[in-house]
Amino acid sequence: MEETVIIELPSTTTGTINKKLIELRETGGAVTLGRVLTLVVCTRESDNAEDVIDAANEASREHPCRVIVVTRGSRSGETHLDAEIRVGGDAGASEVVVLRLHGELADHEASVVVPFLLPDTPVVAWWPENAPAVPALDPVGRLAIRRITDATGAEDPTATIKSRLGSYTAGDTDLAWSRITYWRALLTSALDQPPHAPVVSATVSGLACEPALDVLAGWLADRIEGTVRRQTGELFAELQLANGDRIAISRPQAEMTATLSRTGQPDALVPLARRETRDCLAEELRRLDPDQIYEAALTGLSKVEYV
Repeated sequence: MEETVIIELPSTTTGTINKKLIELRETGGAVTLGRVLTLVVCTRESDNAEDVIDAANEASREHPCRVIVVTRGSRSGETHLDAEIRVGGDAGASEVVVLRLHGELADHEASVVVPFLLPDTPVVAWWPENAPAVPALDPVGRLAIRRITDATGAEDPTATIKSRLGSYTAGDTDLAWSRITYWRALLTSALDQPPHAPVVSATVSGLACEPALDVLAGWLADRIEGTVRRQTGELFAELQLANGDRIAISRPQAEMTATLSRTGQPDALVPLARRETRDCLAEELRRLDPDQIYEAALTGLSKVEYV
């Protein structure tokens, strides 16, 4: 495998970084041709910063892009910009520009990001940890046509995913939503089988701190007329049909295989591992238009009964 080229630029300027990018492009070390978007990752200096970069790199293998990682350090101390450029190897199909903002510069993410945006390509912003209260009004969020948050790591994940509706603007999404893509697909597929009876109630169960299950319950509440309950306990989603049939998907918390059960039919084992962040991010980068179903799922959360 090609080795990753890492160029460190301590105490630098945006002009110097751009010159280095042009130099790398001219020598064949990096190209911007074929980049389908610019992914701006807003995070803080932390132990999991490399995990965030790795997830963006993996997603870029499906969506070649320029990845700009903005990490905010301490606001106290000297104001300066440290940078790092990564190309090749584990940088995926992208060129990665890591910008570490210190001092007062930490309050001016958008100003530092703008010089590195690729012309005529859409911008996607991702907050893997603490997202702004209204992503579309954030200075970086204003630059983006797609804004990705993740309620999973929030201090109160349930309250956080519920708050997404109040701040929702077309183009917003949350990785909690893409974590349940396969759950939604399995439930929809099961309902496509005869006798096609309507759903009269549903129960979603699992960890209290898993917002993906909350938004799954919201999606169900938006689509059916009956009661949808969200409870804490074993991991499963259950539908009760008007004809008395029951459809359920259950999986041990740490396992990768789920059981699909339906009244009058033998159980079926289906692969259903918890999705990695990189896979969820790659899915969200596939569409740059507003996700109206996600918005409807957020709306449905107000109908969910927590028991």
